[in-house]
Amino acid sequence: MLERIGSWWTGKILVLVLLGFAATDFLITMTLSAADASTHLLENPYAPHFVHGHQFVVTLVLLAALAAVFLRGFGEAIGIAVALVAFPKLALGLSGFETGVLVMPQVADGEGTGEERLARRISGTRRLLSVAAAIMAVLLLTSSFVTAVLIPAQEFQPGGDANGRALAYLAHLYMGNGFGTAYDISTIAILWFAGASAMAGLLNLVPRYLPRYGMAPAWALAARPLVLVFAAVAFLVTWVFDADVDSQAGAYATGVLVLITSAAFAVTLSAYRRRDRMAWAYALITLVFAVTTVANMVERPDGLKIAGCFIAAILIVSLVSRVIRAYELRATGITFDETAAGFLREAVPSGVINVIANEPNERDEQEYRAKWREEREVNRIAEDEPTVFLEVSVADASEFEADLEIRGEERFGYKVLTVSSTAVPNSIAAICLAMRDEFGLIPHVYFDWTEGSPLIHFLRFILWGSGEVAPVTREILRRAEPDRSRRPHVHAG
Repeated sequence: MLERIGSWWTGKILVLVLLGFAATDFLITMTLSAADASTHLLENPYAPHFVHGHQFVVTLVLLAALAAVFLRGFGEAIGIAVALVAFPKLALGLSGFETGVLVMPQVADGEGTGEERLARRISGTRRLLSVAAAIMAVLLLTSSFVTAVLIPAQEFQPGGDANGRALAYLAHLYMGNGFGTAYDISTIAILWFAGASAMAGLLNLVPRYLPRYGMAPAWALAARPLVLVFAAVAFLVTWVFDADVDSQAGAYATGVLVLITSAAFAVTLSAYRRRDRMAWAYALITLVFAVTTVANMVERPDGLKIAGCFIAAILIVSLVSRVIRAYELRATGITFDETAAGFLREAVPSGVINVIANEPNERDEQEYRAKWREEREVNRIAEDEPTVFLEVSVADASEFEADLEIRGEERFGYKVLTVSSTAVPNSIAAICLAMRDEFGLIPHVYFDWTEGSPLIHFLRFILWGSGEVAPVTREILRRAEPDRSRRPHVHAG
């Protein structure tokens, strides 16, 4: 049992944990950028007097404006970003880890086979990251050197004029308030919309994973409701940190370091499996990042606390969503191969078909003969009525939806339909409805009652896609087809 949980769920739980840290990174990027932008606004000598001392309110206004842009449309948001930072679409400037995550899938791969295109995309991504690293190294080193030399140390301290705005301080000091104000305006615009990279990252990550596992409501696939949710969380984070840039820096660093450390570990593991001679170097880099991550968490635990809250919230919401959505059909498509379709066409003249749900074990002649005899005796199935066995095997119960490809075969004189799916009752219900819609048949599906606790069976269904199949199949059919006269019939004996 534990092996089944491990093989199906461990990877998904790790994805959710990393998603929690990613959410921390992205959301803190949004609030940190907005708070930083408000700092530049409030410190400007030409800023209106009434906004002074109200950094929290100004930060919320900037976040609300960012959300409003995304509510208008993703394309419009990207267009504004391009105008502000003068950079290709979806790059949004070389502003952080989120940018690299976003632009990797956008790297051109040209024509050719899948392997050739992947190789070109990897090569292009390496060039992109190398150039970005080179540019940022020059900018960071030179700006750090200049500000350290020209700005007194006390001005960097909390409350100092250069705290959080060192370059702006120099622009006003040496170039005058006119140039400094122009610099402030451009910095405020870019910092404010740097949160767009975070918002875009969240809008790409959440629909890609949570709905796929059935761990988010169906509306999570839509961008605008998610924008409202993320904006609300950003408001909450801003309130918790009181829009203070310094207090949010540790939380941002935690999210970034965890993601980079996990990526470094993945690369190390991949190199080890390939017997790459550089695996030791990757392992050393992973160790350095791991130590840095732990040290940052110990020194500034805010990021770990926020990430822990996000992870707990994601896991709880995911479990609740999985339970609520348990009675959906969960089939993205249904196809019958020629043999299976032939079995069903033969039953068309009768207008009905008996479907015997069989849990495949030995799949020998004795198994089918015994099952057929049992259903005839218990459920009174006439021997001359069209009948097929339906066998559903669960490949990965942690997935939520799947394409159902039904294959037909004749075994020892019995007609058998087989399919691999994510859940047994959902698949049986979806297949019965497809038999009705595609072939005009009204299925009668037959089950055996399973001994044991209903609660245990329900947990088995949630975790492993099986359990007490008969009542769950009936409930799925009831929700999918309100008209009882058109609903497939469920029998249990």
